[in-house]
Amino acid sequence: MSRKVSPASVAPALLGAFPEPGHDHAHCVDVALKQAESICQERGARLTDVRRRVLELVWRNHRPVGAYEILEHLGNSRKRAQPPTVYRALEFLLAQGLIHRIERLNAYIGCTAPERDHDGQFLICRDCGATAELLDRRIDTAIHAGASAAGFTVEHPTVELEGLCAKCRSHDHHG
Repeated sequence: MSRKVSPASVAPALLGAFPEPGHDHAHCVDVALKQAESICQERGARLTDVRRRVLELVWRNHRPVGAYEILEHLGNSRKRAQPPTVYRALEFLLAQGLIHRIERLNAYIGCTAPERDHDGQFLICRDCGATAELLDRRIDTAIHAGASAAGFTVEHPTVELEGLCAKCRSHDHHG
């Protein structure tokens, strides 16, 4: 059973999780690339041209993208791009916290806060595929506390919630 939550009771990190109509997505991509350059420079990690291009392809919209889709687009701009090239770039971007892996979709999405160490929490629209990252420490705390009480250590705390975004919900005739 789902319960309705009023916007006033939701933490600010949860509001505006999906882009509004007229959203300047090119700005998102630019910000993500600048953050990646800065983070990699601080850590002494190399953001090569291939890694940068893969990150750009992951960020090109707010839907998770699979490795073979990235390979296809990368192949259009680079001759003879091979799957290991894409997987190595994705592994690097994951290790640097610049992207997340959406397990249930076997796909990747850009991290909205790569400068912060945080667990993955995602809202995935079952109709349009748009995916939003949540940054709510209360969820992290609850997961780790519950696991600890059970004598369990969480290694990869990722929460993936499927449902309808506001845009698709307004088109849904089922209520």
